[in-house]
Amino acid sequence: MGGKTLREIYEVTNHEKAFQYVKQCIAKDKLLNEKIMKDIHALLMENILIGGVYRNVEVRISGAGFRPPAPSEMYQQIKYFFADLPYKDLNAIELSAWTHAEFVKMHPFIDGNGRTSRMLMNYQLMINGFLPVSIAKENRLEYFNTLEAYAVHGNLKPFSEMIAELEETQLDEYLSII
Repeated sequence: MGGKTLREIYEVTNHEKAFQYVKQCIAKDKLLNEKIMKDIHALLMENILIGGVYRNVEVRISGAGFRPPAPSEMYQQIKYFFADLPYKDLNAIELSAWTHAEFVKMHPFIDGNGRTSRMLMNYQLMINGFLPVSIAKENRLEYFNTLEAYAVHGNLKPFSEMIAELEETQLDEYLSII
């Protein structure tokens, strides 16, 4: 199939399944919770590895200036993450950026954290009436740098601004179609 690996094919088809699930949850006005997050990860990892199961080993993110927490600390952070989520005093764009940045910083799974965090970000955007966004390959360096600013310095502003710009581009594209 055009030189694509079986894993790459699964990643594409799994992304579609996970996105459909997100849309179904949003249609039912379900706020993001731990079960939905695990379901999203399981859908994204189908036929690749067992999804929705937290890691029990230490991990490193190559090139990152921070180290994800040890499993025992990460489990506690996940619980706080979902307990705090409904009470975050952020606008919808900031909330989506925080959800993504905080999740990927915890890095709760062996694999698929980036894909899951982007799906969670879009969940937060869409449940608040915004369009989903995607990060183009040519913006990957800026994307990683803005996430690093949050993970290392707690500065969410660069990533929030990036998401706001992507949202504005999506809305402009949508309006031009109409």
